[in-house]
Amino acid sequence: MFVRCGRPVSWNVAMLTILITAPAAHAADSRAESLGLIPQPAQLEFRDGDWAFDRTSRIVARGVAETAANTLAEALSALLGWPVRVVNEAAQAGDIEMRLTPADARFGAEGYHLAITTRTAVIHAGTDAGLFYGGVTLRQLLSPQPPASGGAADAIRLPCLEIEDAPRFPWRGLLLDPARHFLPLPDLKKFVDVMALHKLNMLQLHLTDDQGWRLEIEQYPRLTEIGSQRKESPQPRNRDRGDGTPYGPFFYTQAEMRELVAYAQARHITLLPEIEMPGHFRAALAAYPVFSCTGGPFEVSTRWGVYPDILCAGNDDAVSFVCDVLAEVVSVFPSRFIHIGGDEAPRDRWKACTRCQARMKAEGLTNEAELQTWFNHRMEVALARHGRRLIGWDEILEGGLTPGAAVMSWRGMAGGLAAARAGHDVVMAPTSHCYFDYAQARGPDEPECIGGFIPLETVYGFEPVPAELAIDRQPHILGVQGNLWSEYLWNLRDVEYFAFPRASALAEVAWSPVPARDFASFQRRLERHLQRLGRLGVNYRHPTVGQGVSR
Repeated sequence: MFVRCGRPVSWNVAMLTILITAPAAHAADSRAESLGLIPQPAQLEFRDGDWAFDRTSRIVARGVAETAANTLAEALSALLGWPVRVVNEAAQAGDIEMRLTPADARFGAEGYHLAITTRTAVIHAGTDAGLFYGGVTLRQLLSPQPPASGGAADAIRLPCLEIEDAPRFPWRGLLLDPARHFLPLPDLKKFVDVMALHKLNMLQLHLTDDQGWRLEIEQYPRLTEIGSQRKESPQPRNRDRGDGTPYGPFFYTQAEMRELVAYAQARHITLLPEIEMPGHFRAALAAYPVFSCTGGPFEVSTRWGVYPDILCAGNDDAVSFVCDVLAEVVSVFPSRFIHIGGDEAPRDRWKACTRCQARMKAEGLTNEAELQTWFNHRMEVALARHGRRLIGWDEILEGGLTPGAAVMSWRGMAGGLAAARAGHDVVMAPTSHCYFDYAQARGPDEPECIGGFIPLETVYGFEPVPAELAIDRQPHILGVQGNLWSEYLWNLRDVEYFAFPRASALAEVAWSPVPARDFASFQRRLERHLQRLGRLGVNYRHPTVGQGVSR
């Protein structure tokens, strides 16, 4: 029977209603929860019998399915401690079969079907992404406890079952902020791996801010020569005083980012670069003060916060400068969207700037918010020349949206609602549910953070589609994103502690159909899932106070 949390359910994915009796549903749900699958599949049905996977088991794949098969083989070999081979032969007992049929539209862009019989496990999908996600589910089923010794007795036995699954939203994201505190390339790769285990598929990299410029731009080398280092950082637990320790130079070369792009693509994760403009731009202005309204001089910021000096929108050379930067960005990142920030840009300098005021007069603009929209449109046109789309934080609404802009709504849901009603695409990332740099628990043992309080249950309870949004506008809600701003996250261990398991909860919000979500069930499945994270060396916070991995 197909099960969901002990209750009958109408399944949207398969357009099928399945009725089950309450006692049977409860037993089936308990059995499903013991598997610890996160995110919860859309449909899961148990069959009679079980299947054995051991050291003789292989992955059978042909043609285009071999790419996903090799990715799964690599992951299983690392998990189990023995080599798992990919072959192009007839399947034998204990094998995994991966079948890709691109003409089959049943599964959509990312859906899959997994059937475990007493003989084999078969993953079937219409796309490589679907095969990959079916492999992720099978990988979860085979973990976290691999055989300990060796030999035929080490077979892992899984119940026979059938899963049909597809994500609710196409955008299932997280944000990392290496601008404030840098994360080396191996750390980013590890984070990508953990995201892939959760079927998350968008990683936004906040590459520039007042406190650091982290991406090599060959046409403007001073951006990293000057902008990638600062004199000091705020002291821990005393943000108003400096620690006296120089920070940097830290930045990514374009070759490193291309390497990370390829690494993420192999795991069906898109890297979304964010180049902040016109605000949060002080690191760039420290390198090129001529592109400011006042001419500087400036230094890379050594404190957190919002600074008044921003890019001069009235300066043609400054506008050309950021267009040149974006041209190099799109040469490195193949993502459909490019994020230009747009948030927290004080416009006081523009009000006093003769060039900005002249620009407003020439363009018939009535206020500085409209000047920012004018500037955003220049960026939108520049990106469109490269076949890309602009996305920005919800402040880009204030002077009116440019025609093709997408909005990432962080100051609550109102900005996203307004944008979707106007026919613009939206990613929901409100501070109320999705700011993972906020505290996840209260108590003296919790690490310093920027403030706020978002416990696990709050994240899990998030509904990204506003109830008041008309049905015909709901497809504009592309999905959700959890943000990990790094003012108080100094390294990967800090990032992991704040991210997990809240990112696990958000993954289920983004993937699973609404009827399949139940927090009590999630908590029970999470116990097994945390063992998986522990085996990967993830510094998660156990949701029970006083337990789990220490920071």
